[in-house]
Amino acid sequence: MYSDVYCLTPLSNNNGPPPRSIQRIPPFHQAPALLPVFLHHGGWRQGQGPRAATAAGARACLSTASLDRAKSAEDRSRVLQTFAEVRACAVLRTPTSEACPKAMQACIDGGFEIVEFTLTTPDCLTHLSDFRSRYDGRVMVGCGTIMNVGDAERAIDAGAEFIITPVMLPDVIQWCAARNIVIAPGCQTPTEMVAAYRHGAPLQKLFPGVAGGPAWVKAVSSALPFLSINPTSGVDLDNAADYLAAGAASVGLVAPLFDPAAIARGDWDQIARNAEKVMANVRTAGPYVRK
Repeated sequence: MYSDVYCLTPLSNNNGPPPRSIQRIPPFHQAPALLPVFLHHGGWRQGQGPRAATAAGARACLSTASLDRAKSAEDRSRVLQTFAEVRACAVLRTPTSEACPKAMQACIDGGFEIVEFTLTTPDCLTHLSDFRSRYDGRVMVGCGTIMNVGDAERAIDAGAEFIITPVMLPDVIQWCAARNIVIAPGCQTPTEMVAAYRHGAPLQKLFPGVAGGPAWVKAVSSALPFLSINPTSGVDLDNAADYLAAGAASVGLVAPLFDPAAIARGDWDQIARNAEKVMANVRTAGPYVRK
């Protein structure tokens, strides 16, 4: 009995996206999800048959399952499928530790099923771990403002199911990709998004917001259809569905959902109402077809 192990077929040049097909290392077959392994690990080159894969490439594929903090291909697929079905993530950043769980609970009460705790929030990982334990299997919990591999390690140890970075960090992307951990790195240009995709990021976070909003997303996703863009800054309670209709894979809600004034006065009911409004808006777009 063999495990399913696949490798990316490298590009023959640098002028386009990675190919949408993959080659197999015999006798593996019918892999449920893509396991990214990069050319520097010794994978085969374009034009060579699968049997030309080097021993180093095969070892890199086979050793991925034994990496620290590695997830299964099925878990990676589950996380991506949840993003595709739910299509909206609540991104919380509060100035105090006390406000954090109350605000997050309010948005979950309002209907959010994907939530992100950010490391700029005091006691972020403690709250993340608590919510993961409380809602495991019902609400998907991730961690944002990850700036290095150490941050990612601590987030995964706390229970994060996905990783978000504010900027495009190749080392963090590759660390996650090698372990089947879903990552959405922050990018502001099409060039950055393609680079993130090539490094192994299945989702590309559009941050900060760009002029044109949904029109920008439509133009870029039409020209580069292999991308799965996740806008955050610039998305509000009323235009979330517009971004999704324009081609965004999912959206992130920050201040429009977690109104700073409402948090300051402890108006958790307002946060819940915001969540109900935006999720009703998002549901009109329907599910996303994964790429």
